[in-house]
Amino acid sequence: MTRIYSYTVPIEADMVDAFCAVQKGFTDQFVYYDKRRPNRHMGLGRCIALPSLADAECTLQGPAKLPPVFFSFNRFDAGNPQPCDPLFAAFPNVALMLPEIVLSENEEGAYLQVNSLGPVYEGRVARFLKMVRAARPRVRESIPFSLEPDSREAWERTVAASLDAIRAGRIVKVVPSRRKLLRAERPFSSKDLLVNLIDGSARGTVLLYRYGDVFFCGCTPELLVRKRGAQVESMCLAGTCPAGANEEERARLADELLHDEKNLREHAHVVDFIRSVFERDCYDVDIPRQPGIMPLQHIQHLHTPASARVLDGVSLLDLCRQLHPTPALAGAPVGEALMLLRRIEGYNRGFFGGACGYVDGNGDGEFAVAIRSGVFDGELGYVYAGCGVVEGSDAASEFDEIDMKLQTVLTAFDGKA
Repeated sequence: MTRIYSYTVPIEADMVDAFCAVQKGFTDQFVYYDKRRPNRHMGLGRCIALPSLADAECTLQGPAKLPPVFFSFNRFDAGNPQPCDPLFAAFPNVALMLPEIVLSENEEGAYLQVNSLGPVYEGRVARFLKMVRAARPRVRESIPFSLEPDSREAWERTVAASLDAIRAGRIVKVVPSRRKLLRAERPFSSKDLLVNLIDGSARGTVLLYRYGDVFFCGCTPELLVRKRGAQVESMCLAGTCPAGANEEERARLADELLHDEKNLREHAHVVDFIRSVFERDCYDVDIPRQPGIMPLQHIQHLHTPASARVLDGVSLLDLCRQLHPTPALAGAPVGEALMLLRRIEGYNRGFFGGACGYVDGNGDGEFAVAIRSGVFDGELGYVYAGCGVVEGSDAASEFDEIDMKLQTVLTAFDGKA
């Protein structure tokens, strides 16, 4: 059992400005930043890595008695025998990571937390508070880049193999992805992309995991699971159409999506899967029978919320393991779809599509699905997006849909949007 000491103090500064001021010199960086609600955690350094919460005992210090925040970034298909590319291969396989410093924001305010394996020295807290109070307003910068084209012919073969498996009765849905190489015209930092994602047009939850010289980041609209006490939430997100050039077109496209048989079938597979997990491990399950629309900057999705109360003894990490990957990221049935993806995709997805989030010392927290994301080394990287293939899918339309989805992570390079 590891004893952890967490000293937490309220702060008045903007937490993103504070993060930008303190982050220099820390090569380990962790961010879970919900742009829609004050549920935000930004970590720096690494105090300790642990296999589970059961391995830690926490002593709370300081004027604010908040539990420590552990970050967790998980690969899409941890058992995939294909080797990762060198960027993803540089990340360690660690279950839970406790940063040395965490900046947090909730409904009650913002906080600085310092974590240690011994009692926290108050002079260290004072030193970081001084840096936070001196933080200057952040500045956004655009990073010019080019994308190396990928092959339409290769994509058509991927979709054809997917449809063959569907017609053979092995699966009813699969979610193949595309990967594009990005080259920047000048060096950039994880902070550059983080600030553009937080302050730019992307909607959802901003994720960042930096380890040494490589970093994974993106802005995802998709919640996997959230837990507060016994209350848990998830969402079913599958089925896509363009956002439209104006409000009238957006509304027309959304109405068409709500009545599109192919997209409704794709969405229903996700709803059925999440319903089965919640009905097995929860009670008071509430999942509407009809989807609504989640409007985003570049696209719109079919969206069905899910909520319940979790049974005693079922943890957030238990639910995360059962829910991930959903049919929205792999296909249905999930196991068969994963086996097909290992065969038809020419790369290991790494963290793209993985379950990424945090859990605190009380067992509460949340995980998002890491879509609309990429991995980078400060000069180049890969950006990723996928789409659901069911009977009736068209390779050309799905190719164009993925191009729309890639626009979200590319806003990380736009300092003006």
